[in-house]
Amino acid sequence: MLVDVDSTKTKNAWLAQWIAHLTSNQEVAGSTPALAPENSEEISTNLLFADFNQDYGCFSIGTDDGFKIFNSDPFKEKMSREFDEGGIGNVTMLYRSNFLALVGGGRNPQFPPNKVMLWDDSTRQIISELEFRSDVRRVMLRKDMIIVLLRSKCIVCTLEPQPQKLHAFETCDNIKGIGSISTESESGILVFPGRQKGQIQVVELNQLSSKSYFFSSSNQDTNSNTRNSVSDSLENSEPLNQVLHPANINIIVAHTSNLSALSVSSDGTLIASASEKGTLIRVFSSPGGVLLYELRRGVDRANIYSLAFSTDATRLCVSSDKGTVHIFNLELGGENQSTSMTHDNSGAVSTRGNRQSSLSFFKGILPKYFSSEWSFAHFRVQSEVRCICGFSPNRDYVIVICANGVCEKYSIGALKGQCTREWTRRFI
Repeated sequence: MLVDVDSTKTKNAWLAQWIAHLTSNQEVAGSTPALAPENSEEISTNLLFADFNQDYGCFSIGTDDGFKIFNSDPFKEKMSREFDEGGIGNVTMLYRSNFLALVGGGRNPQFPPNKVMLWDDSTRQIISELEFRSDVRRVMLRKDMIIVLLRSKCIVCTLEPQPQKLHAFETCDNIKGIGSISTESESGILVFPGRQKGQIQVVELNQLSSKSYFFSSSNQDTNSNTRNSVSDSLENSEPLNQVLHPANINIIVAHTSNLSALSVSSDGTLIASASEKGTLIRVFSSPGGVLLYELRRGVDRANIYSLAFSTDATRLCVSSDKGTVHIFNLELGGENQSTSMTHDNSGAVSTRGNRQSSLSFFKGILPKYFSSEWSFAHFRVQSEVRCICGFSPNRDYVIVICANGVCEKYSIGALKGQCTREWTRRFI
C-alpha cells in the first residue's frame, strides 16, 4: 500500500482540526456489521449500505447517488451529500466528527471499490486515499487507527494525513467483511475471522505512544497541498515497528462452520460470535478466549446480520433474516436479578434472567438444547426484512435499521422483557 493524500489545507491545520473533533467526542461502544441489502421486493433499491457509528448515536447510509447521516434518537437527518457520477457502498463514521471513510459502490461507483477515501465534510474534499489490490469489504475507524478488511486480509494503519501500515493479517475468505474493534482508548481489541472456518483471531493492538508518528510535528509537511494516497506497496510493506510493538494474537475456535457475525464490547472484554447456522451465539472473554455464555437464538437456521453489546456490556442484541431481534442478559445474578423474571410458567430462568427449558436441571444428561439459554426479550420488526440493531441511548432501548429504508425504536421492559415499538421513521 502507498500513501498519497489531497488537501487544500496544511497538514498542521488538518491535524489541529482532526484532534479537535476527536477530543470533543466520547468513546463508547464497538461496531456492528453493516447492512448491505440483497435483491428483494421488500428492500429499497437505492440503498447500498447502512451502519451505526461507534456509539450507535448516529447511523450512515450509502446510496446510488451519495450518502446521508442521521441521528438515531431522536431521529433526524443531519447530513446529505449527492454525487453526480455514482454511488457510495461504504460510509464509516468517526463518532460525530466531519471525517468519514468512503468506498464506492453500486452499478456506477463514485470511487473505485478497491480504494478507501478519507472525506472531510467541513471542506467536502478527499484528504487521503488508500488503494488496495482487491475490493474493500469493510472499513472500521478508531481515533488512532483505520482498519480495512479485504476478502483475505485485515490491514491496520495509523489514522493521519499520511497513513502508515502497522499490521497485516491473513484471513479465510471474508467476503462479508466481518470484524469488530473495541473503541475505548484504554483497550485495543480487534477481532476478525481466522485462517480456518469458524476461527476468530483476537489481536491486542498496543496503543500509540505520545511520541508516535501521528502526533509528531517533525513529520508534518506544512507546505504540502497534495492528496496522500496509499497504494499496494504499503499493503505489502513492513509494519512501522517504531510506532508500536508487535501485536499479541490469540485464536478462538468458536464454531464448526463459517462465521456470519462478530462483535466486541467497547472495553474489549467480551467477544460475541455467530456462525452461518445462526442458531447459537457464543460469548467469549477477551483476550483469553474462555467461553462464558452459549445463547440460543432458535432451532432453525438463520442468517445473523448483526450482534451488538450495550455500552455497559450487560446485554447483547441479535438480528437475523427472520425479521426478529433477540435481547440477551449477560449480567450475573446479584443486584440485577430483579430484572430477570420469568416470562411465563412454562420454563425456567437462568441466573442472568434469560429463559431456559424446564428440564435444564438435567444438564449433562439430556442433549445440549435443553440446557441452552434463550433470549429474555425479543420482537419482530414491522416489515419482517433484514435489519441491523444497536442499543441507544442505553440498554433499555434498541434502534433497528431495516433494509427497506425504515428505522424503528423499541423499548425493553425490565421485568418480563416486554418490547414496545416507540416510533417508526423512514430514512429513504
